[in-house]
Amino acid sequence: MTAFDLFLILTLLTVNAASVVLVSMSLPGTWTILLATALLAWFRWEERLFGPVTLMVLASLGVLGEILELVAGALGAKKAGGTAWGAVGAMVLGVVGGIAGTFYLPVIGSILGAASGAFAGALLGERLRGRSVEAAAATGRGAFVGRLLGSLLKVGIAVVMWFFVAFAAFL
Repeated sequence: MTAFDLFLILTLLTVNAASVVLVSMSLPGTWTILLATALLAWFRWEERLFGPVTLMVLASLGVLGEILELVAGALGAKKAGGTAWGAVGAMVLGVVGGIAGTFYLPVIGSILGAASGAFAGALLGERLRGRSVEAAAATGRGAFVGRLLGSLLKVGIAVVMWFFVAFAAFL
């Protein structure tokens, strides 16, 4: 490994660390990690800094993170006894809340906004379905906890991606 390769890898790890922060803001940081790593792999293909297996693992982790983040609120709503209406509401307003939360309180606001949006969406969906306020609120609480856990799991996946790239770079 040359000094230039080492410089490129350290730069990549810095970009990927910033991407982990993007994930905490409900922005596409997992995809930034994949893109930055793929660009360096392509740029230094002859040196084999990163191979196709590394990129496929990163892509798989990125997809897993997206699924966990999106579906967790719906699963929380369902686990709390909600209907499909509450689950769909949790998913839709969870995304809206994550975007809105980013503008009000960067970093933590995105996660709290997504969880609050999931709560509101589940509550609204359950009320539209004709359920009582108490039952709808219970579903909303489940959606809130589920989305919060989903967002935190996605941040965890981004951290795993960072470590995976770091280990792959030096193996």
